[in-house]
Amino acid sequence: MGSPLFATKPLSMLLDEAKGENRLRRVLGPLQLTSLGVGAIIGTGIFVLTGKAAHDVAGPSLMISFVVAGLACIFAALCYSEFASMAPVAGSAYTYAYATLGELFAWIIGWDLILEYAVASSTVAHGWSHYFQDLLGIFGWLHIIPESLRAAPFDYDPKVGHFLATGTLFDLPAIIITALVTIVLVKGIQESASFNTAMVVIKLAVVFMVIGIGVFYVDPANWTPFAPHGWLGVKIFGFTFGQTDAGGQPLGMLAGGAAIFFAYIGFDSISTHSEEAKNPQRDVPIGIIWSLVLCTILYIAVTAVLTGMVPYDQINIDAPVSKAFEHVGLHVVQFFVSAGALAGITSVLLVMMLSQPRVFLAMARDGLLPQSFFGAIHDKFRTPWKSTILTGIFVAIVAALVPLRVLADLVSIGTLFAFLVVCAAVLIMRKTNPKAERPFKAPLMPFTAFAGIALCLLLMFSLPAENWYRLFVWLGLGFLIYFGYGRKHSVLAKLRAEGKL
Repeated sequence: MGSPLFATKPLSMLLDEAKGENRLRRVLGPLQLTSLGVGAIIGTGIFVLTGKAAHDVAGPSLMISFVVAGLACIFAALCYSEFASMAPVAGSAYTYAYATLGELFAWIIGWDLILEYAVASSTVAHGWSHYFQDLLGIFGWLHIIPESLRAAPFDYDPKVGHFLATGTLFDLPAIIITALVTIVLVKGIQESASFNTAMVVIKLAVVFMVIGIGVFYVDPANWTPFAPHGWLGVKIFGFTFGQTDAGGQPLGMLAGGAAIFFAYIGFDSISTHSEEAKNPQRDVPIGIIWSLVLCTILYIAVTAVLTGMVPYDQINIDAPVSKAFEHVGLHVVQFFVSAGALAGITSVLLVMMLSQPRVFLAMARDGLLPQSFFGAIHDKFRTPWKSTILTGIFVAIVAALVPLRVLADLVSIGTLFAFLVVCAAVLIMRKTNPKAERPFKAPLMPFTAFAGIALCLLLMFSLPAENWYRLFVWLGLGFLIYFGYGRKHSVLAKLRAEGKL
């Protein structure tokens, strides 16, 4: 019969789960799905991470970093689209891994997705807090928040290569916005998606304003040197290719692509909502591809403007875009950017926290997590309300206590790992289920999958080694839960034991 650890979940079983009373409500069309993707991709990446990556890692060459990261995403997105059209159920990469690589690998990627979405949400809440504080500062109201409640209690300084105390207790605004978003999400997916669409319209208007006005304040001299830390920034098994900072962290264009990669998690979040799409076989691939293409172009344009307005080593880390307009004396524009950034980052937080409970739901349906809690659907709102509240509590705690530099890199390695698994899984599915219906087929296979795997690995090795250690620790904790609970309660294992599969 083979090891139950590597037993795969039949595609027919996945499709059956999308039926019945315990399924989610199908209310999302292509526009809303694309909006969800844009809502997740455009936000913290543009308004926060561009500053960190340009200042600390890549300089103006961050423009090329986005091209490299975008290429990796294009290959992964095509693989995601094929899977999402075949199995339009909740769970994203977790579900795809279960159908191709087996239960153990499905657990690994599901546990990775939990880390990815939860820490991404915390990163976003952190970014929201600093733009909120910037907005208060414009009006002279920042004093209403005590200094001890404005930031995480420690931070990493790349100039000295170690962590320093900030003298604060925790980030209060991050806790408040997380609580508010949690309440919205418990109420329902349709209301959440409509709110997100409104936020997306606002922030896109602000992004175009940043590009349209900022371009007139670009000084091309600020783009020199274009790649102050070189074009590499890769560290493989202790061997470094390119420059490093005082703490041995990779620097350069490739390292910049790895540092900002988590901004692209948005199209992954679209696939987690396949079960809530009206016509998932058509609409999910549309949402994934269009959101990715649109957002990559905007990222490159905003990065060009930002690094052209302010020398890369003077860019503000926490609120880079609004502070860039303050740098050139445009305080009115600074106000609109801060206000728009708040709207944009709020929509990112909403999508991230919307996606996390859907992964819990998929794992609970398979018996790998307690169904009574993680699989509970609210009778009225039809949302996974218990896991949504749990997600909100976790996100609030992490956002309040952990700094941006630690959070962003940790999410990036989780995102890259998830994308790599999906690219591998679509290859395996082509071999094991060649006759399965594929409403959307990834073109240029197997090149598309192999290119996605190679680029994701390259960017993973461009991240600081500490992120690998944290990923392994998280996965180790996941193994304890799987072998202590999930393996014993696996629905698939029980069906196999009963001879029903």
